[in-house]
Amino acid sequence: MEQSAQQAQQLDHLASAPSPGGSPFAAFGMSGLGGPPPTAPPEPRPILELDGEEREDELDALSDWVDDFFLPVYGAEVTTAAPWCLQWQEHDDVVAWLHALWLAYQQHKDPEAGLSGLFVWHRDFLTHAIAAIRAPGGPLSACMTSPERPAHRILPGPPPSARTEKATTSVAEAAGPPEPDEPTS
Repeated sequence: MEQSAQQAQQLDHLASAPSPGGSPFAAFGMSGLGGPPPTAPPEPRPILELDGEEREDELDALSDWVDDFFLPVYGAEVTTAAPWCLQWQEHDDVVAWLHALWLAYQQHKDPEAGLSGLFVWHRDFLTHAIAAIRAPGGPLSACMTSPERPAHRILPGPPPSARTEKATTSVAEAAGPPEPDEPTS
């Protein structure tokens, strides 16, 4: 009977959750195993989702990468077939493309990406991003097409959809007419 009670105690102990104290592998010099997981680095966020100083800091770091690494290596000649803009930071779509390209570069140059990491970056990211950014009809097509004639112009985007316009009109109508002393435009 006593032996059955000991076995029941042992089974209860084995079935219970491990104590949060130490690692069961500490005796083997592996203190991290079984302990709390290491804190993961913060998840990168798209630059267009950042605000204020956080966005400015990220844009400064991106500009350093574009000016010091990307353009000297991959800039190619500015032509009508491959326009560029000295004020590219004012083109939100270009900023978004370059930021995504930079994040992918950081990931693929990491040793964990393996020996083919940068090849994958060139094949899967760089070629496509450059083609989209510097396309003759792309976001920079109204900007510099010749180094002798620097130019900058943000092309207007499409207007809001009819559904958005309808919702905006409905909200304005529900609010009623403006007060007599409020400006109407």
